[in-house]
Amino acid sequence: QVQLVESGGGLVQAGGSLRLSCAASGSIFSINAMSWYRQTPGLQRELVAAITSGGSTNYADSVKGRFTISRDNAKNTVYLQMNSLKPEDTAVYYCFADQISAVRGIRYLGVWGQGTLVTVSS
Repeated sequence: QVQLVESGGGLVQAGGSLRLSCAASGSIFSINAMSWYRQTPGLQRELVAAITSGGSTNYADSVKGRFTISRDNAKNTVYLQMNSLKPEDTAVYYCFADQISAVRGIRYLGVWGQGTLVTVSS
């Protein structure tokens, strides 16, 4: 069994910064693309940023220039550095892995973390 565990959320003032981490645990060989999504009550979950296993990235227009996604493949961890935070960034942030390859050839598709709350006060 594999799982994704997020950390780093919290309360921050507008203009501040936070760094989210998402660590994958289990007997993992490799992870394909990893992403961060966010969701506010009543709205659909939206893609914030994504990174391939090779390090290519893409971002939602709303966070370009403010957020940076990165990963450490040796640690099976993805990060989201969030700078110049705005109140509209307030949401639960979820980590997502599209495919995790584990022992005995087992592949886990579409793995979500439990989410971490980010609150930006004005």
